[in-house]
Amino acid sequence: MTNKAAVFYSDERAGTLSKTGNTYQFVYEGDYLKNVGALPISVSLPLRQEVYEFDSFPPFFDGLLPEGWLLDLTTSKYKIDRSDKFSLLLAIGGNSMGAVHVEPLEFIDG
Repeated sequence: MTNKAAVFYSDERAGTLSKTGNTYQFVYEGDYLKNVGALPISVSLPLRQEVYEFDSFPPFFDGLLPEGWLLDLTTSKYKIDRSDKFSLLLAIGGNSMGAVHVEPLEFIDG
C-alpha cells in the first residue's frame, strides 16, 4: 500500500500527507498556496510552505476516521488493524464528510 496520500479541499488538491516509519508529514501544494482564495484544511494546519511534521498520526486526520461500531465495521470490511490509522484513512478518506477528503497517491499520480 502507498505511504502517500493526496489531500483535497473541496475538489482542489491542497496538499500531501505522507508516512515514513512512525512519523507523518503534511505539506501544502505550491499551486494551492498561490491561489488567492486558498483556505487551510484546518485551523490547526494554517497555510504555509513549510512541512508539518508529526511523531504520531496527525490529530486533524484522526478526526476524519470513524469511531465505535463504525470503526469496527470498517476495520473488518477492509481487513485493516484499527491501530493502522494511515491505512484506514486511505481506505475511507475519499468518502469522508465535509470539505476535506483524502485519496491514495497511486490513484492520482499513477
